Amino acid sequence: MKANLEDIAREAGVSKMTVSRVLRGGQGFSNETRTRVMQVAEKLGYVHNKLAAAFGSDQASTLVGMCVPRLTSGLFGHVLDGVDRALGRLGYQLMIGANNHSPQEEEDWVRQVISWRPAGLILSGRHHTPATIDLLRKAGSPVVEIWDLTTSPVDMSVGFSHADCGTEMGQYLLRHGRRRAGYVGALARADVMGQARRDGFEQAFSRAGHPMVDAEVLHDAPGFYAGYYGLETLLSRCRTLDVVYFHNDEMAIGGLAFCQSRGIRVPEDLGIAGWGGMEAAAILPRRLTTTVVPTTAIGKAAAEALVARLKGEHVQDVTVVPTRLVPGETG
Repeated sequence: MKANLEDIAREAGVSKMTVSRVLRGGQGFSNETRTRVMQVAEKLGYVHNKLAAAFGSDQASTLVGMCVPRLTSGLFGHVLDGVDRALGRLGYQLMIGANNHSPQEEEDWVRQVISWRPAGLILSGRHHTPATIDLLRKAGSPVVEIWDLTTSPVDMSVGFSHADCGTEMGQYLLRHGRRRAGYVGALARADVMGQARRDGFEQAFSRAGHPMVDAEVLHDAPGFYAGYYGLETLLSRCRTLDVVYFHNDEMAIGGLAFCQSRGIRVPEDLGIAGWGGMEAAAILPRRLTTTVVPTTAIGKAAAEALVARLKGEHVQDVTVVPTRLVPGETG
């Protein structure tokens, strides 16, 4: 017969709860106790039932649900890595879903995941349906909203201001003599965080007396080709722009490729600025002017805040993780 927690506890001379905590990688006992429990578990051929640990009861659950905008996003891949590494080190498992920038899809996902009684939830963004907020509050589990900072979170918030990123980039480009700005974006009417960056950028130019000249916002997902095609479309309408701000670095690199194909000199004829700090932006012939986002740090901070709340420790409601503008050579 397979050994269970009671068998290990009896032979190791400790409680069943201590055995459970040792096998989950928890804290609160001596190294001697940990070693003894692990040796007995190995001796008895114990096989950890991860399904039972994740779903067995409200108290024992080790499942943490996380919902991101898109599973194909390179930036959120790093956030997920930060969350997963931190949760694994603390004895928890991650369950991932995507909402495709739709609050309704997020609501449906939350409704399903809560039925499994997770230890906690991590959600991207701060815009949720009223039903989602009601579900979260009734569930009573810790919730961390990440990426788009809010000062009035459902429970906890870890992130930064997208509007401030756009404003900072706009002010930087203005200081460097840019006056006729354009914007190329994606996920029209879906990505509210991308829209917030655009709004901040546009406001910076308007306040300086130089309203943004034109914008091209595609329905496509952001990507290299979307940036290439978006800039081509924008410049076909307005050839007098002296700088273009892109939804993210992928699109900005696509815009750089278009400029190269048409003999447009960057930054002499046209400035190019991105957002996100993707790795490829640092190894271009001319380093991209962009905003670096500490993706892994955000994931790690969110996971640690959630687990600390589960342990009853004091956790601040709002954690700001600062971004960094990189001047580059394209702006």
